[in-house]
Amino acid sequence: MLPALSSVTPAAERQVTSALQGHRLTNVNVWSADGAWIVYDTRPRDDQFLGRTIERVSLASGAVEVIYTATDGAHCGVVTAHPLTSSAVFILGPERPTPDWSYATTRRRGVVVDAVRPGKGRSLDAMTYGPPFVPGALRGGSHVHVFSPDGTRVSFTYDDEVLARLGSDPDAGHDLNQRNLGVSLLGKPVRVGGGHPRNQDGETFSVVVSRTVNRPRPGSDEISRACEEGWVGLEGYLRADGSRQRYALAFQGTVTAPDGSPHVEVFIVDLPDDLTQRGEEPLEGTAVRRPAPPLGVRQRRLTFTAGSHQRGVAVQPRHWLRASPDGSQIAFLMKDGDGVVQLWTVSPNGGPVRQVTRNVQSIASAFTWSPDGRRLAHVMDDRVCLTEVGSGLTVRLTPRTLDPKDGPRPFACVFSPDGRKVAFARSVEQGAGRFDQIFVVDVPAAPSEQ
Repeated sequence: MLPALSSVTPAAERQVTSALQGHRLTNVNVWSADGAWIVYDTRPRDDQFLGRTIERVSLASGAVEVIYTATDGAHCGVVTAHPLTSSAVFILGPERPTPDWSYATTRRRGVVVDAVRPGKGRSLDAMTYGPPFVPGALRGGSHVHVFSPDGTRVSFTYDDEVLARLGSDPDAGHDLNQRNLGVSLLGKPVRVGGGHPRNQDGETFSVVVSRTVNRPRPGSDEISRACEEGWVGLEGYLRADGSRQRYALAFQGTVTAPDGSPHVEVFIVDLPDDLTQRGEEPLEGTAVRRPAPPLGVRQRRLTFTAGSHQRGVAVQPRHWLRASPDGSQIAFLMKDGDGVVQLWTVSPNGGPVRQVTRNVQSIASAFTWSPDGRRLAHVMDDRVCLTEVGSGLTVRLTPRTLDPKDGPRPFACVFSPDGRKVAFARSVEQGAGRFDQIFVVDVPAAPSEQ
């Protein structure tokens, strides 16, 4: 157990970026594999996709390196690092944008760059925006790319450009463009032909792995949206029968309650090792149907909160589901009976949910697990905090700022690979402007480590 709240002295935070521009951290995997660098993008605001560069900063020296610069009118952002190599992956918007082909959720793709070979971006996902559609290629935008712990796959959320063009009438006889989950399998390049001037070859075989429907039946496990996913375990998780599920993603799925109202529940999708085999429907989709999951994909609902005091996973603060390193617990945010947002967990095998925190103030950010699986880092009370998962005790790592505008931003609170630091961002007034800058704070040792 961590020391009691009153005995923890807030640690000295250290600012590691200072340029007069925004610095945006993604919610996970912002540290290089060796913990020596932090990767970030330079969007001016989180809600404006106008960044031009992907950069990294050295923890030891403060030196900044630009590892990718967008060209031809494109913008880039939302970068995460490879867990084993010096590569990183990020979103790139349309190059040479036009009034009828500008940045949108359905018009963006993943790009991989190696920090030791800066500037040489490689397209992650192949795209076919018009027929003939190709297995292993997407038809829309991918977003928040995260490498699997073994570095062989990349997860993302997906929006379909082909279906978006058909409109949003659920009774029009075609699938709607609904947010879904996808996975790219590295080492399997996909080449596409013509059919659309924006078609793009890719370095991976990419598939949609979640399944949504236009109108979920009330009270069913059908969903209209899949998002905010996270890989389950460093090596997957143990099923109830003791066998191992090697690859799985936990995610937020929007269901329809028996009374007809939508809310979010925790879901999991178990993935086969081979993502290239067709299931019941075409991997590549059709002109009116979205790409279908591969053979062997299994989507399951884990939580059932329609009858509880606070229905559904919390949608604010925005957060991504994160599993413990051993894969045994999936953490999420949900309100308690008093309306306070708390940390909860559920097993990937289902069963009852467990309330971790019982704080009087709400958890206020996305969160990450420590590498040893004992703690979660997050923001609360305008401070970076740690919660000990076993006891639920929360301690404050940073002092509270005098002005709430100076407090830690809600989008990222990320443990370093060795568990000794947490990276976060907060707004800093500089000259005539205010810019988000990246900070780190040391993590105190647990009593057993002292």
